[in-house]
Amino acid sequence: MAASYKKLWKLLIDKDMRREDLRLAAGITTTAMAKLGRNEDVKTSVLLKICKVLDCDISDIMEIVEDEK
Repeated sequence: MAASYKKLWKLLIDKDMRREDLRLAAGITTTAMAKLGRNEDVKTSVLLKICKVLDCDISDIMEIVEDEK
């Protein structure tokens, strides 16, 4: 199983917000943003910071999907 952050990118589009704007507002590193862009594992604290900025729940920005075969 793997994490997918497609919901996050759609939410940013809906809110007319750039990735860089989110990164600065949440106070997360460029490395963390790059990991999100590659659907890699990130710390829960990063996800919580994003949720706080976007006023949403973790399930609104990510989902668990089956590994690609």
